Amino acid sequence: MVAVTKQLLLLIVAFASATQSHGFSTTTLHRCKSHPSVRFLSDRDKVDSLNSNSPPLDLIVTKIAGDPKRSINFSLLMTLCGALLGPFLDSYHSLFGVLTYNTPLVFPIWSSTGTGPDLLTCVTSLWVPPLFGLAGFLIGWLYILLDTVTSDASKSQLHPTMPKVLLGISYFTFQYWLSGILFAHGMDRSSILTIMSVLAAGGFYILDGTISGFITSAATAVGGPLIEVGLISSLPDSCAYHYNDPGETGFFPLWIIPVYFLGGPANGNLARGFWDALCENSGDIKTFGMQVEIKQVPCLSCNGTRAVTCPNCDDGTYVTYGERVVCKACRGKGRVICRECFSKYDDDPSDIENIRRIMDQIP
Repeated sequence: MVAVTKQLLLLIVAFASATQSHGFSTTTLHRCKSHPSVRFLSDRDKVDSLNSNSPPLDLIVTKIAGDPKRSINFSLLMTLCGALLGPFLDSYHSLFGVLTYNTPLVFPIWSSTGTGPDLLTCVTSLWVPPLFGLAGFLIGWLYILLDTVTSDASKSQLHPTMPKVLLGISYFTFQYWLSGILFAHGMDRSSILTIMSVLAAGGFYILDGTISGFITSAATAVGGPLIEVGLISSLPDSCAYHYNDPGETGFFPLWIIPVYFLGGPANGNLARGFWDALCENSGDIKTFGMQVEIKQVPCLSCNGTRAVTCPNCDDGTYVTYGERVVCKACRGKGRVICRECFSKYDDDPSDIENIRRIMDQIP
């Protein structure tokens, strides 16, 4: 189970790297916005945009439209992951009798070597991959956009390593599998609900723990079952399905809600990892905990230092009315932030405090 997930994810990571022409190296890890020669952030620092004074809507628009290629590739990757991994998970519930499709689509994932039955079989429906693909797209973007407007996440939470991403997907897969196993062995609904809730709470605490993650996971736990109510009620008989135990709701048992909830951290860390992997804004970035070097031409104005000579003074001071005073524009430094490459670092030009913080940390 873990091996299949890992191999699939590694293939997708390779695709993500290829779309951006990344080359792997052993350079030092930096945040996407940091410059190789200047360390702007500590381990508990937040993303620059989180400290921004801009309205949340402006931050969201900037995040999406700032790098269209990155946004498009991210959307495609999250949709692809959802469409590939979703039916694999959904198949557990089909095989263990949690739900039944009227016209199931059955195909082997891991064929047997002899004449016996296939070792691993997928039982799903044609509309399931697109639906899970949409779910991956929505959950991924919710994480990225909410990370932009919230301020509680640490650097390690915003930039998960590959082991953490794989752990999240494997843990979510285990929960899905276990819920089917417990149902197939006749465990009562309340006990399954308790076990699934403990797994969901523990998984969220270990794998995420952020405000953005909680909001997204809660939205998934509410929205997912509501979508299922609509599907069960409206799908034509040829592609319909139903839960073999309608449960407390008349549509599904309540223990499905914490299963949906844990889908938040699993997809969220994958989304954060992909967002890092598709970053083009710095020389060194963190990509699932691997070192990735991006070859880029430094800014012609500042040569990659992010600072240029202040145009309003002479080395930090200027003469006015016969008296030499300290320049307020550069605060006596003689240098100001470079505007030519400002947008490459995804900073907010209206956030004066953030600009001053960046200048204070430049040697």
